[in-house]
Amino acid sequence: MSHDLLIQGGSVIDGSGAPARGADVAIKGDRIVAIGSELGGASETIDARGLVVSPGFIDPHTHYDAQWCWDPVLTSSAWHGVTSVVMGNCGVGIAPCRPAAREMAMMDLVNVEAMPAEVLRSGIRWQWETFPEFMTAVAGGGIGLNAGFLLPLAALRHYAMGEQSGERGANPAEIRVMADHLRGAMDAGALGFSTTVLAQHIGHGGKPLAARLASRDELKALCNVLRDLDRGTVQIAMGGVGGALTADQQDLLRFLLEESRRPVTWTFLLVPVENPERALQTLEETDWLTQMGAVPQVSCRPFLTQLEMTNPFIFADRKTFAPLFNADATAQKRAYGDRHFRDTLRAELSQPGAFSSDWTRLEVQEVADPALAPLIGRTVADIAAERGADGLDTFLDIVLEDGLAARFLYTINNVDIGVVAQVMTDPRTLIGASDGGAHVDQICDVGYATWLLGTWVRERKALSLEYAVRRLTADPARVFGITDRGLLLPGLKADIAVFDPATVGSNRLARAVHDLPGGRRRLVSDARGIAATVVNGQVLMNGGTVGATRAGGHLRAA
Repeated sequence: MSHDLLIQGGSVIDGSGAPARGADVAIKGDRIVAIGSELGGASETIDARGLVVSPGFIDPHTHYDAQWCWDPVLTSSAWHGVTSVVMGNCGVGIAPCRPAAREMAMMDLVNVEAMPAEVLRSGIRWQWETFPEFMTAVAGGGIGLNAGFLLPLAALRHYAMGEQSGERGANPAEIRVMADHLRGAMDAGALGFSTTVLAQHIGHGGKPLAARLASRDELKALCNVLRDLDRGTVQIAMGGVGGALTADQQDLLRFLLEESRRPVTWTFLLVPVENPERALQTLEETDWLTQMGAVPQVSCRPFLTQLEMTNPFIFADRKTFAPLFNADATAQKRAYGDRHFRDTLRAELSQPGAFSSDWTRLEVQEVADPALAPLIGRTVADIAAERGADGLDTFLDIVLEDGLAARFLYTINNVDIGVVAQVMTDPRTLIGASDGGAHVDQICDVGYATWLLGTWVRERKALSLEYAVRRLTADPARVFGITDRGLLLPGLKADIAVFDPATVGSNRLARAVHDLPGGRRRLVSDARGIAATVVNGQVLMNGGTVGATRAGGHLRAA
């Protein structure tokens, strides 16, 4: 029998957790047709001797809602063996969207996901109003990876309520519009809906993101759509860097689970620097919710962010910064130099939040002024001691001395290796947290899959290769109800990663490139050891080179 593609001589790890076995994988069209030996010939072959052949990795948490417009391959995810992504997370996105709400939707992404406004304005190809139209535009637009879609609640509220979406809860008529639109989106192949309660999620105009204003009546109506269809997943951003869920957040999870009777995945459970054991405690405190279908998403990477003060996202949960979102440089410089601003912020930083006043965790990474170059690589705490100044004053002084151009590296979470290992190997959790497409010049964790395989499997031996592959493939497929991917089995879609277990990996720090629309800066993560990726039976990447074929499609739930 002649096949379209034959992957020969590899060690097949099928995603189920079963032991690896030597076998060939035969593909016809977009499906796996056989796994075994002596499978016949093929029009194209991949030599996988000495390599692992696994299902393509499924990234459950991305924000590629806009990036596909100018980067249809969805880099850097495509470099790391990822073949499918879920977008529309955290309740923020650009669909559904009436023409009058486009600026609102874009500024939501600017404030919540730190995407440059000018990049969005010049790069988004507005070809839709409804969510089904958006899904068609993305999946039919020649993308390299499969795309799954969560309907973001902020965009849905803009669609139903207009400008009032950022001011109040929805009335019964507006709730019906939202529920009807979600039902239509689910019929067209959406994976569910997303929302947020995080204080740092600030929307257009510096107001709370519209999803945060949703009443329980709204959430009930949307959850009941999923319940009635017996299909779909809810994603909610809650918790925070402290590693705990409040009683109110736990009760909200209970409500969403009971009203939807569907999986609810919450983001993120991170390991705090000050009290790492808190993450393990939270896992146990929320086990009753896990048994109902709650799934905390976790990261296997150290959680680092680059920080520059023209876009002070990390301070979004501090009231002192509310007037400075979307402010011009003159206003920001005035505030950063103001004594009252500094004293007010200093008092706020004494309370828990995304940014801690532990200045040993903040390092100068880049400066524009050559006179400040000796500061690169040093912590703000060290510089403050040398100057005989307070840490906050030193930080803001450096920002002003460099004309707002200085960049810092801040360690947020996930530095206790022992606790991170326990959290990420716990079967109650889902590994992801890449945030691909968001915070484009601050964070780039899209290499989490190769980091897991290289750092945690090969170097630290914290889990088996078979279990790691399952964590990257079958587990996310299960949470989102995706039944035709995530495993290597005859009859399933041919999404495949081929990698070298001896070299696979990625770097701790990302590198900067200037390839966004208008030449704007972003961070990318380079992969090592990924030999080939196959998407829907077509070779996307081979030998480290991305080819011309774009076979990505619409990721649907059963």
